[in-house]
Amino acid sequence: MNLSQTNLHVPDGFLSLTISIVFWIVTAIIVSLAVKHSQETLKQRQIPLMGIMAAFLFAAQMINFPVAGGTSGHLLGGALAAIILGPWPGMLVMTSVIGLQALLFQDGGLIVMGANIFNMGLITSAIGYGLYAIFQNKSRKIQLGTIAVASWLSVIASALFTSLQLWLSGVSPARIVFPAMLSVHTLIGIGEALISVAAFSFILQVRPDLIKQTIPAKSNNLGWAAIGILITIAVVLLSPFASANPDGLERVADDLGFIELAQNSPLTIFSDYLVPSIANAGLSTILAGVIGVMIIGVITYLFAKKLSRKPTT
Repeated sequence: MNLSQTNLHVPDGFLSLTISIVFWIVTAIIVSLAVKHSQETLKQRQIPLMGIMAAFLFAAQMINFPVAGGTSGHLLGGALAAIILGPWPGMLVMTSVIGLQALLFQDGGLIVMGANIFNMGLITSAIGYGLYAIFQNKSRKIQLGTIAVASWLSVIASALFTSLQLWLSGVSPARIVFPAMLSVHTLIGIGEALISVAAFSFILQVRPDLIKQTIPAKSNNLGWAAIGILITIAVVLLSPFASANPDGLERVADDLGFIELAQNSPLTIFSDYLVPSIANAGLSTILAGVIGVMIIGVITYLFAKKLSRKPTT
């Protein structure tokens, strides 16, 4: 079956029901903590930024870059989101992106969504922010080096937990699936590091106040929001040129012989990032991307706005 765009998005059928339920529970607990802490700490300037970040990450994940051995990968973005927004809002942004990908675009299974959010959103955010927090007051070179290492490690950690879940589900022996997954994602992690460093460097150039701990009382939200929207649109327009090579998980599943376990999602609204009524594949992908960007951006923004409303006592 076609697992395009999968990377570390696990489809239904790869994990046992027990493992899927366990990670749904773990993910639900962590996400509820993220909601609680975000309600207490979310600043006004983070509200539109969360929407822009979610839209950008959704668009960026549509573009696969080639790596060695006829494999491709794409940005996860959890480390970058947590470094820019903070760990808890970063986790919520990643949860929104991964959830929408599964619900609207058949990218990742519904039963295993808890595992996918944990692997690609929660662990990556925790690692990214955790490492960056140690060196955030150091020189720019050290900061960028830390972001590169944290981003690379976040991909490795995500691949590690995916391997663990596949092993515990009885899909593949540990001695086979762990080396296979970690070797290919070691290369994909380099792409993650390069993209994260480039994005962080760009933000340092145009809006360094978004990264500093002390935020100015007045900030030109319209200016940076426009920049973020323009970059996101540019990324969507590049999506038809993404690498057609199989992603990391798809490559491993094919090589190890368990790719046929994958089950198609019953939701086929924009399956494989295509608008069903558009015959031209390139245009169909762009339109699906634009729709996805708009939906995820608005939903995340409205959710963040709701979170920021502190209950009165």
